[in-house]
Amino acid sequence: MEDGRSGLPRPPRRVPAGVGTLTQLEAPSRPAGATPPPRGPWIFGRILAGLLVLIVIVAAGAGAGWFIRQESLRINTDEVLESVGPSVVRVLATTCGSSGEASGVLIDNGRILTATSAVENPRSIVVVAPDGRIRRANLLSTSADGVAVLQSIGLDGAPLHLPATDPEPKAERALVGYTAAGKEVINAIGSAADPTALGEVMNAAKLGGPVVDKSGGLIGLVVGRTVQAGTVVGLDKLRGYVAPAPTGLTVAAVGTCAQSKGPQAAIAPVLQVANTPLAVEVQRLLGSYLTLENRQDFAALRPLYSPRFARNLSEEQDRAKHLTSYFFGPKLTDLAADGSYARMSYNVLFAPTATGAAGQNCSRLDTKFELVRSKGKLVIDRTSPMTAAVPCDS
Repeated sequence: MEDGRSGLPRPPRRVPAGVGTLTQLEAPSRPAGATPPPRGPWIFGRILAGLLVLIVIVAAGAGAGWFIRQESLRINTDEVLESVGPSVVRVLATTCGSSGEASGVLIDNGRILTATSAVENPRSIVVVAPDGRIRRANLLSTSADGVAVLQSIGLDGAPLHLPATDPEPKAERALVGYTAAGKEVINAIGSAADPTALGEVMNAAKLGGPVVDKSGGLIGLVVGRTVQAGTVVGLDKLRGYVAPAPTGLTVAAVGTCAQSKGPQAAIAPVLQVANTPLAVEVQRLLGSYLTLENRQDFAALRPLYSPRFARNLSEEQDRAKHLTSYFFGPKLTDLAADGSYARMSYNVLFAPTATGAAGQNCSRLDTKFELVRSKGKLVIDRTSPMTAAVPCDS
């Protein structure tokens, strides 16, 4: 009665003969014939798993394709500069009102594209190659959008090519140009679809610099009256300017002003002597001298002269000697231990019609500056040539 039921217990069930003992538990035998197919839920699971694998493979392939695509649009600026650097030059000019300083790119037969803002109404123009060679150039023509075409004299080099097709809007580009100190540099400037603001990488010396693609093709030129107004003239316009029969260009006039200027940025001689406090003091003195001469601020030059030198060179005489001159590329090559003299080599650009020019427009000078102290400061007491002047392009 332990289970709470009343009545007598039922007799045990009979076990049919031949089924074995009660302790022998056997699995039911599989019926003869072919194996039955899997049940429906297993078929669905296998299909779902396969579909998930396929989705993963497609997604991985799409991701790899996107990555390859992105890589194909990127630009390696170091490789590009090595490739195009020899074709990009520094442009220096004395003009009747332009900046006188820009970058430029060699296209063919010595022709160079640069920014009109640097060379308009010129008295003299030179281009400086990356290896330091200086060559005279003439202004041929200009365009309404600010591109100038120069013809260099004696400049050889590999020109940049213009691609046959326009670059993809998302392809990265780079600008190659010069700093005010004359160093060639390259800057990535994004793509046409997502450009970098030019003001982030520009200085005045980079106007006229080429915009290039990853293969070193010329796809644009930076122009503008000022850095803030800088813009890129595109490939479609450049094709017309460099064609065998150019279009969109106007023959340019040369300057006729009696007094012209070159670039106005401060310059300093490169030290080729030990970097001592005395050398730095002399470097500062001669750098100020050249900078003020370039700016034609002859009144400000007077404190840099000794009383004797100032008596022998009046302000009017100083002005008359430098009406069209521009000094560049100075190097401090020698210095007395007591600071009594310094030797400096440098270039001077001037109008071919200037007094004593004899048709030349650039000379290389090597000058000794005798120095004295006046009121505790080093000043220039006398100058004398160490060697005869030679043409810059010799």
